[in-house]
Amino acid sequence: VSTMNAKTSSEGKEEASGTRNEILGESGYLGEAKRGQVIRVAYVIAALDLTFLFMQMAVMPYLAKSLGLDSVGFGYLQTIFGVLQLVGGYIFGRFADQFGARAALILSCASGSVFFLLMSLSTSIPLLFLSRLPGVFMHGIPGAQKVITDMTTPSQRAGALGKLGLCFGVGIIAGSALGGVLSTKLGIYVPTYVGLVGSLINTLIAMVWIPSQTKPKSDHPVTENSTLFSIREILRLMKFPGVMEVFIVKVFAGLPIGLFMIMFSIISMDFFGLEAVESGYLMSYFGVLQMVVQGLIVGKLASHCTEMTLLRLSVLVFAGVGLGMALMRTVWHYCIIAVPLVFAFSMLATITDSILTKAVPSSDTGAMLGICSSVQPLTRTVGPTIGGVLYKQFGVSSFGYLQLMVNLGLFVYLLKSKIPLGEMKS
Repeated sequence: VSTMNAKTSSEGKEEASGTRNEILGESGYLGEAKRGQVIRVAYVIAALDLTFLFMQMAVMPYLAKSLGLDSVGFGYLQTIFGVLQLVGGYIFGRFADQFGARAALILSCASGSVFFLLMSLSTSIPLLFLSRLPGVFMHGIPGAQKVITDMTTPSQRAGALGKLGLCFGVGIIAGSALGGVLSTKLGIYVPTYVGLVGSLINTLIAMVWIPSQTKPKSDHPVTENSTLFSIREILRLMKFPGVMEVFIVKVFAGLPIGLFMIMFSIISMDFFGLEAVESGYLMSYFGVLQMVVQGLIVGKLASHCTEMTLLRLSVLVFAGVGLGMALMRTVWHYCIIAVPLVFAFSMLATITDSILTKAVPSSDTGAMLGICSSVQPLTRTVGPTIGGVLYKQFGVSSFGYLQLMVNLGLFVYLLKSKIPLGEMKS
């Protein structure tokens, strides 16, 4: 009887422990204060990483021009960077699953250091193209998302991921401003020096403040297929219930506006008649909107509404944005449209990332985030060709009509389909 009671008590404790771990999430073994600290460090790393990235984006056209690269060559340079990011996104995610979020963040920051070092040495066009190569492992946002995914419970995830939008806003505003000021006042290569030092500091922050394990050892199973890139693994993830359907919505809902944003530098000059300084102000306006929407709105809505409701809402708002874009004529119209545009874009990105990471096993969240992060590089790769044809043949309104039609179709699809939003427990 004594033995049976002990066994029953032991089984009860194990069951209670299992229930407690499910409630606490993947990183339930860490204290609440420690998890909060690690998440805040991930936000800091993401904000700094984006700031340095937007600094180089601000000076890259001028650096390329000073080296004698024409507009066609600059397009090739951007396409190469997009392809490297596209291929590297999934590889980076698989690396994070196999070696942990800390190792992945260190790899991203170290790659950024090499990236800026090569940029600072780019005194010829071949060296400038060579500087793009480290971009294959530069994935600061997916790295931070991986940390946050490991550190939060499923119910907290959407809100925590949404706050990364604050980092994005800081990166746009600070990076664009610093890049322009430093290159103008001190020289074209100074932003690359700042990016090099900053990326090295980011690497040290990740090494010191991010724990070597962000989830229990049992959540790092050794799989038969341990290669970093595997089409079979991608297809396996897409077969989980609801993953393919949500991923299709993620790709196509934002594709038309993605094409528009790729062509925005040309549209701002030809259609809106803006100068370079005015375009910079407009980008800062977008950054502020991004911070407000993702910092104050997305998290609160995620805590009060179901994820499917928010997914449908973002697609419906995107359709309305498309109609507004088709009818806009001035930059002031665009400033008004930007409010629902940023809301829909932020909500779609946050909710789909949250749904997809919860739909796969915890050992595959990095790979899933890597696949999600490949959506924007894919748009940047095919966007210049498709966007150029649309703009040249049909004008700015064509982006709006395409946005309207695609998202109305997706909204009807989401209303009629029964997408299972199950949550993987293992």
